[in-house]
Amino acid sequence: MEPRSRLSPSPPDAQRLLAVYLNDHLAGAGGGTALVRRMSRSHRSRPSGARLAELAAEVAEDRESLREVMRNVDAPVMPTKTLVIRLAEKVARVKPNGRLLRRSPLSDLLELEAIRLGVEGKLALWRTLHGVARTDGRIDQDAMRRLAERAERQIRMVEDLRLAAASTAFGAPHEPLSRPGPRHG
Repeated sequence: MEPRSRLSPSPPDAQRLLAVYLNDHLAGAGGGTALVRRMSRSHRSRPSGARLAELAAEVAEDRESLREVMRNVDAPVMPTKTLVIRLAEKVARVKPNGRLLRRSPLSDLLELEAIRLGVEGKLALWRTLHGVARTDGRIDQDAMRRLAERAERQIRMVEDLRLAAASTAFGAPHEPLSRPGPRHG
């Protein structure tokens, strides 16, 4: 059996599955973009505001990069999935947080944890597409590598913000469980 050309599209079933996969991530990216933008606006006057604004801009760019991949592989947008996720993001805003009239520090912590999970999912997407790009020339392998590296940096930034939010919420300093140790060998 001859290997497929780098420029050949995937078989029909793989193409359909790729379209569903990309749409699932596009829907998640829509909810994540809305959450990061909202958090950025609510933190505008706080020390974390600039970092969240930077993250919001990058997340929006990453969503556009995903849309570009979808155009390149002829994956149609399935608006129903995006609508369901956007509605879920809005419903998630109405969560009990221990306070009735003002925002709880617990809200920041939980939202940052949700953002981190979203960025972890995005990293998995870019890594998966990097692998797909080895046999599908419609996907730019170098671009997927760069996007994965950016997601890794975003995870580190969100984790720093998350630890600060945990410290604020619970009144005790929080540090990472593991620290880089000396290299052996």
